[in-house]
Amino acid sequence: MPTYKDLTVWQKGMDLAVAVYHLTEKFPKEEVYGLTSQMRRCAVSIPSNIAEGKLRGSDKEFARFLCIAFGSAGELETQVLISKRMPRTAKLDYETVDGLLTEVMKILNRFTQNLKQGS
Repeated sequence: MPTYKDLTVWQKGMDLAVAVYHLTEKFPKEEVYGLTSQMRRCAVSIPSNIAEGKLRGSDKEFARFLCIAFGSAGELETQVLISKRMPRTAKLDYETVDGLLTEVMKILNRFTQNLKQGS
């Protein structure tokens, strides 16, 4: 039986969390308790909620945790947009984070819809 580690969305979520850590390492030190911390918490929350939901055992619970992960992805997306507007972080390379975030959000959306339709 497949585990959460076998799920593409979890794997991509892990890649996204690592990419966010790499990106935020380049943020100004005064942001360590601001955007850096907030973005990292959101990014880690995505694969964490996918794992927790999968381990809950029911499709209804899994769908609920996928929705929570999707909400965290929306928060992260907003924080990325804010950081792109900040003078000291605007010129950083957001390509990897943007690509993974878009992909994770699309997969989460489809996965959640499929689970809800199957219930």
